[in-house]
Amino acid sequence: MFKHEKMLFHPVEVEAANPQYAALLQEQLGGANGELKAAMQYMSQSFRIKDPEIKDLFLDIAAEELGHMEMVSQTINLLNGHEVDAATVPAGEIESHVLLGLNPGLINASGYSWTADYVTVTGDLCADLLSDIASEQRAKVVYEYLYRQISDKKVQETIDFLLNREEAHNALFREAFNKVQNTGSNRDFGTTKAAKMYFSMSEPSPEDSRFPHTESTPPSFQ
Repeated sequence: MFKHEKMLFHPVEVEAANPQYAALLQEQLGGANGELKAAMQYMSQSFRIKDPEIKDLFLDIAAEELGHMEMVSQTINLLNGHEVDAATVPAGEIESHVLLGLNPGLINASGYSWTADYVTVTGDLCADLLSDIASEQRAKVVYEYLYRQISDKKVQETIDFLLNREEAHNALFREAFNKVQNTGSNRDFGTTKAAKMYFSMSEPSPEDSRFPHTESTPPSFQ
């Protein structure tokens, strides 16, 4: 069951309308690394998780991502302003001005529709957690790119909040992975030593290389 509380996860404001930047921000609404993708991915992955603590973690983060989606949508709404004018978005998507009446849409910065193909679900907790860690890292990078391209302090404040929440989710998923990293696809199924061997194909290799050339261990996050 979901309940909508009529308040944003974090206050959203803009200093002035900026339809061109609204088109850029659409990437984090309907793009491959956006908030809707994250919410649907974590929620879909949660359905088969047996560990109640990790299942709750996935659903909690999914619910928060829906709140982030609402924040991004409201920011786009304010940036679009009040005048339908496709000339204000010379690059990027113009659907908001010719189809949607300035309404934020489930599209990316180029106007392509959101698709469930963005969502990765394997049914294996280790594989899904590693995918989620990478998803949060990619989302953080996109927000960093967006942050650099706007001088509006109010918008920067919103992006800074969202960027730091991605970092928090990343840390939580890493902690969950540490808890289950010896299970599922990460478990040793009695394969040969080749499963833990690294072959150096680059010669000459740096003498002080930190990467092992003989045996490797499963990843662990601090």
